Amino acid sequence: MLDHIGLCSGDLARSKAFFLQALSPLGITLVMEVTAEQTGSYDHVGFGSNGKPFFWIGNGGSASHGVHVAFACASRADVDAFHAAALAAGGRDNGAPGLRPWYHPDYYAAFVTCPDGNNIEAVCHRPA
Repeated sequence: MLDHIGLCSGDLARSKAFFLQALSPLGITLVMEVTAEQTGSYDHVGFGSNGKPFFWIGNGGSASHGVHVAFACASRADVDAFHAAALAAGGRDNGAPGLRPWYHPDYYAAFVTCPDGNNIEAVCHRPA
């Protein structure tokens, strides 16, 4: 099951303003903003509902930088297994398995870059 998806933006402020207005009729609002200092790369804004962001935009450049897709996992062991399998299949490490507490205290994820350059994540939201 998909957990969330992310797109790149060449102008994050413009994209944020656009999606604030465009998604409002759908009940989708700005839920979270994270900084480049927190993520180690770029600023991101997360839109969603009921306090959970599921649509992210980052200022990592243009759409030519690929997309970000996160798969929901039932356990942290599943996240670890995904990361190992993806690396064995030819993916490049883009963030080892571990906690990302700037999202929430139990956010455990791993990231790989697939052969086409997309950022693929596996995430578990459950406590250890």
